[in-house]
Amino acid sequence: MIDDLVRDLRPVPRHALRYRFLLGILPALAVSLLLMLAILGVRSDTPEALMLPVFWIKSAYNALIALVALWTTYHLARPDGGEGGFFKTGAAIVLAMAIAATIQLATSPPEAYEQLILGSSALHCPFLIFAFALPVFAGISWVLRKGAPANLRLTGFIAGIAAGAAGAWVYSWFCTENGMPFVLIWYSVGILLVGALGALAGPRLLRW
Repeated sequence: MIDDLVRDLRPVPRHALRYRFLLGILPALAVSLLLMLAILGVRSDTPEALMLPVFWIKSAYNALIALVALWTTYHLARPDGGEGGFFKTGAAIVLAMAIAATIQLATSPPEAYEQLILGSSALHCPFLIFAFALPVFAGISWVLRKGAPANLRLTGFIAGIAAGAAGAWVYSWFCTENGMPFVLIWYSVGILLVGALGALAGPRLLRW
């Protein structure tokens, strides 16, 4: 019986899971970028925006969350994988952004608060992030279905956070908002929406 069970087994390449992540995520991220360019385009003042520290802080906030969440998802794709220090690291990134937002508010006149917090796109920013995150979420889900995650809800949640942060990073190339409080609140809402989608869909989508 044992011989029958293992007769068709083939050795798995050492870095198969890593390559599968690259294969699933990089094309999906490219699709998100193309969608952003086709639907919204990059901001018209991009050369000037690239000179602003706030632009790079916004980009780094999303990129760091995406990288930390992707690294955690990579480990959760294995049956013995855990979340490690994801929540502590994620909280530290959010705290750093909260400090930046507080400093910006403290050094700005009160009449600027509404623009710094709500900007002109608070109502649709989270939903655009959600939309641009969907290709990445689909790519990560395809990868995870080839893996063997043990905690499907947790894995789905963190995979959703990774996709949401990737979608937020894509959207940041169009977004003209320069308020750190805006990024802290509305970008985070968009990221958490995709995380919630992952938590709800994980038990069904990632079942193996």
